[in-house]
Amino acid sequence: MKTSTATKGYIIRSTAYATLLLCVILAVCSAFDLSGKLSEPRRQSRTLTLADRVAYQRAIEEVYWRHRIWPKENAGPKPLLDEVMSQDQIQKKVEDYLSKSQVLENYWHRPISPDDLQTEMDRMAKDTKQPEVLGELFAALDNDPFVIAECLARPLLAKRMVINLHDYDKAASDSPLSGEDRTGRQTTAQLSNYKLPERVEGGCLEDTWRATSTTNAPDGRTYHTAISTGVEMIVWGGFSDAGLVNTGGRYDAATDSWTPTSTINAPDARYVHTAVWTGTEMIVWAGQTDNFPLVTNSGGRYNPSTDSWTATSTTNAPEARYVHTAVWSGSEMIVWGGAGETFSVINTGGRYNPDTDSWIATDTTNAPEARSGQTAVWTGTAMIVWGGEDDNLNSLNTGARYEPDTDSWIATSISNAPTARVFHTGVWTGSEMIVWGGYDGAVYLNTGGRYNSSIDSWTATNTTNPPDARSGHTVVWTGSEMIVWGGGESANFFNTGGRYDPSTDIWTATNSTNAPEARILHTAVLMESEMIVWGGRDESFTRFNTGGRYCVGEAGPTPSPTATVSPTATPRVTPRPRPMPHPRPTPR
Repeated sequence: MKTSTATKGYIIRSTAYATLLLCVILAVCSAFDLSGKLSEPRRQSRTLTLADRVAYQRAIEEVYWRHRIWPKENAGPKPLLDEVMSQDQIQKKVEDYLSKSQVLENYWHRPISPDDLQTEMDRMAKDTKQPEVLGELFAALDNDPFVIAECLARPLLAKRMVINLHDYDKAASDSPLSGEDRTGRQTTAQLSNYKLPERVEGGCLEDTWRATSTTNAPDGRTYHTAISTGVEMIVWGGFSDAGLVNTGGRYDAATDSWTPTSTINAPDARYVHTAVWTGTEMIVWAGQTDNFPLVTNSGGRYNPSTDSWTATSTTNAPEARYVHTAVWSGSEMIVWGGAGETFSVINTGGRYNPDTDSWIATDTTNAPEARSGQTAVWTGTAMIVWGGEDDNLNSLNTGARYEPDTDSWIATSISNAPTARVFHTGVWTGSEMIVWGGYDGAVYLNTGGRYNSSIDSWTATNTTNPPDARSGHTVVWTGSEMIVWGGGESANFFNTGGRYDPSTDIWTATNSTNAPEARILHTAVLMESEMIVWGGRDESFTRFNTGGRYCVGEAGPTPSPTATVSPTATPRVTPRPRPMPHPRPTPR
């Protein structure tokens, strides 16, 4: 029997409707799991090879390297990234975060999710203290939300979360890389509807404070050191509630995050040591340890790009010491003074060349009298040491200029010099050394002086509206102002400070709204337009792992970090003898 044309059309239409209905039913059913609950949509995957990740990691390192301080004293231009960081070192960083991701997956029984990564991206954008740098990091990753999630957010999140795993050490040693190994197989990741976070535009508001993150911050401590690389503050060593430590942390201002410094091959735990920044490495040296004979002449070089330590040679190194000073000359770390193994003050020093890992002694002819607790700055051609105290705890107002080119000393004038003092602060402005505050053996001081090395003359700093008299404070040079903050006198500690403009000889108080808690024995560094203070302790001997960022406004040319990091970041406050091994300085 023949089927009519109308009937054929009806059959075709009915079949189409049935097919459509079946598709709708299948689509609805697929949205629910077997329990009847609405199931999550399937996520597609996107491939990133190891080579892809390494290339993106290199782009990240390029941004950080571009912003790292290359001290103006260094001979020659700043090298290219490839000259200071190899492809293998970059690849190891990628393998490390993939391995940590696998550790977390093993522990959680689930991988790091797209939602976790989106939250981390949003946190970075919300909390960044260097929005311009964060913007450069995003741009280096093509402003691709997926790549930012996988290559910037994942490393930070994995490192932060894995620290909290009690069994991480064992798990990490047993775990393979997450979907990737050194043979170059592809890595796949869940492709989500990532969104590029809206970044906070512009810099900080002058004369205001913002807190630093405490997530994964190092343990609270005093008598530690801190340097600025331009994009990171690195703190290391010091005295914590658990005693001396050889741990530290890197605070990344762009992502407002802390990363622990490696302890592999790190120097022994210590305090009242010194640290300088060379442009590629932080060098820490000397101080007091828990190992006999308690005072050391050992040290280490820390490379933040590779998170690795290299010991400094002890061959021909100066005698062991603590409460000494150190500056970076552009090619050498110059150390001088302090107290030695017998706890008597010394007037010797040494020059350490990291390129050759070798030491040369500084001449002692015409050197200043032995002392500890002095300050030292680098002028571009000479190191100036000033102040401190002798073996009888007499404060000094003498000093000298050391010129490494001629290995010679020239005494600084004492005419119109500030009164004698110890554990004051000092900075180099580019034309003058400014010293301020400290303790003279009887009272705390809020006076200071400016020393012009070109004409060997002193000019007193204005005494109108300076900060309260104090010691245990910190100081940074912004390019136009010296900023003093924190410290105290006797049992009265401060969270106040002042800005001193040498061109006008005028003091202006720093805003205390939202400032960190009052403290002494903290550290401070300058990073672009902000002063970052961290650590220290209060009157009840509570050691802080908190800090704050103070906006200095439009900072001048980036100064040499050694001019802003002085041993007075770890001074004493209570009148008492120099720090001895037992009891420790101002112990808890």
